[in-house]
Amino acid sequence: GVDLAKNVIQVHAVDEHGTVVVARAFRREKFITWCVQLPAGCLIAMEACSGAHHWCRKLQALGFDARMIPAQFVAPYRIQGNSGKNDANDAAAVCEAASRAHMHFVTPKTVEQQGMLSVHRLREGIKEERTALINRIRGLLAEFGIVVPQSPDVLRSQLQELLEDASNEIASLARLVLQRAQQHWQELDEHMRWCDERIAAHHQSDERVQRAAQLMGVGPVTASALIATVGDFNQFKNGAQLGAWLGLVPKQNSSGGVARLGGITKRGDIYLRTLLIQGAKAVVLTGKQCTNNPIGQWAQSLRQRSNWYK
Repeated sequence: GVDLAKNVIQVHAVDEHGTVVVARAFRREKFITWCVQLPAGCLIAMEACSGAHHWCRKLQALGFDARMIPAQFVAPYRIQGNSGKNDANDAAAVCEAASRAHMHFVTPKTVEQQGMLSVHRLREGIKEERTALINRIRGLLAEFGIVVPQSPDVLRSQLQELLEDASNEIASLARLVLQRAQQHWQELDEHMRWCDERIAAHHQSDERVQRAAQLMGVGPVTASALIATVGDFNQFKNGAQLGAWLGLVPKQNSSGGVARLGGITKRGDIYLRTLLIQGAKAVVLTGKQCTNNPIGQWAQSLRQRSNWYK
């Protein structure tokens, strides 16, 4: 069992009888050197966290059985509970969790998958920054009595005219500030176009992305994110398992044979789940492709007899 960190890696190792043979911390650069001395096929488990995919690929290349475990599955095996959380106890919990026959493991992502996902992460960050910038511009204009309709396109078309209009009350220094903000907005738009070009190239070059884009409510962005995030779909037995992996199954508080179901668990990848839900909402809201499609007809009938979010 391995607890990963930036500079120090905690190891908790047991033999086939469960006896602790190693419980120590290694510097990052010495961890692989120590691992090379282990027997071939040794099971090395770690939490699915930042850098875990890199270490998993590296250890698998050396011939080890490297696996990743979701963090929420490790915590119950920490015998000290929440009050005893430290690197050594976490490594021991990982080791114990990995020995369970029913444990679910995370499939390591390839370098290509992580590269494509970095484009999506950058795109989301740019989108959030652009939205904040637009709101900042609106707030500054409102300070001088100017209110623009709530549409980025309208604001973009009117901003230059407002800056050149000497009859309004915008202070000279505030005009310079708004010009800087306008330039920043243009730069963010250019960065967004670059990300969209990379996603479009992924759509054109990957046959699986093209197939995913044919689904209702799924476009190039969602299809690219789906393929880059999931990778090997054979890791799931059916669509229900994929839905559970995305956090689209209800929470349970059942006991005594009485089933009590709540809202969706929201486990899994937030970004991908959001894209899929928004795509599904668009299909149901517009009613497109629902005339002769059984799934579309079912969704429309469900909307009529239930609430919108269901």
